[in-house]
Amino acid sequence: MQDRRVLVTGGAGFIGSNLANHLAGENDVVAVDDLYLGTPDNLDDDVEFADVSVVEDDVPTDVDVVFHLAALSSYAMHEADPAQGARVNVEGFVNTVDQARNDGCETVVYASTSSIYGDRTEPSPEDMAIEAQTGYEASKLARERYAEYFHNHYDMQLAGMRFFSVYQGFGGAEEHKGEYANLIAQFADDIANDRRPEIWGDGSHTRDFTHVDDIVRGLELAADHRLDGVYNLGTGEQYSIDYLVERLNEILGKRIEPVYEENPIPDDVFVHDTCADSSKMQAATGWEPEISFEDGLERVCAQYLS
Repeated sequence: MQDRRVLVTGGAGFIGSNLANHLAGENDVVAVDDLYLGTPDNLDDDVEFADVSVVEDDVPTDVDVVFHLAALSSYAMHEADPAQGARVNVEGFVNTVDQARNDGCETVVYASTSSIYGDRTEPSPEDMAIEAQTGYEASKLARERYAEYFHNHYDMQLAGMRFFSVYQGFGGAEEHKGEYANLIAQFADDIANDRRPEIWGDGSHTRDFTHVDDIVRGLELAADHRLDGVYNLGTGEQYSIDYLVERLNEILGKRIEPVYEENPIPDDVFVHDTCADSSKMQAATGWEPEISFEDGLERVCAQYLS
């Protein structure tokens, strides 16, 4: 993507700031964020920043492309205040896209979630049966339905990206988030500093860990190709939490044992295993993950070994 005016909502957060910084080299990028989970410190100097919420009526949507990443992004946040979760994740989405439509922007790429697939040891395709088990999942499915509406009624192109366990180390844009930082970043920092990482459950649950750099490439390709519909972004590989801790210990030269805690998320809504089928995205754009699990962990740990 070159010479475009781009808006990134949630642009001072984890994925948003990585995307905004990446695009700013060859584009005019504005990042908006209400600073609930983001910080302007994540942004490079050539990214324009605005302290704006996506539920407000002055979102700067006079752009060529909108990347809508702003969200309350966890089960706990939604259960604490379901109405606020819907307001930010659903109303904020509709508000931003409608303002973009009125400003003449026809290309939107937005964050959905892989959580809607539930437990899957086999790769999950986009066309499998899905249902919402949590308020967080319901809010992301609502986005997908509103995206259908904007496409069918207004002929806009909206691509929903279902992310799989995105990670980066604390040397990236996660450290300020504390307990809401991605699991790999938290565990690496714990082990590097001789703290025992806390595992919820028995450690056998698996995740399709996808490095943020691969996610950023996927988001850019979705906009370049003006995709419509929903697409998975994941590696197609899954690793257990126990194995994650084992490998982090090996890379960091430690022998820190984890602490196993009772899982605060109820069994009937806890997703035990995730794995992406990203063949639809590959067919549409040529996207494939480039950062392996081992390479990704070494990148996360590099700041502690230098």
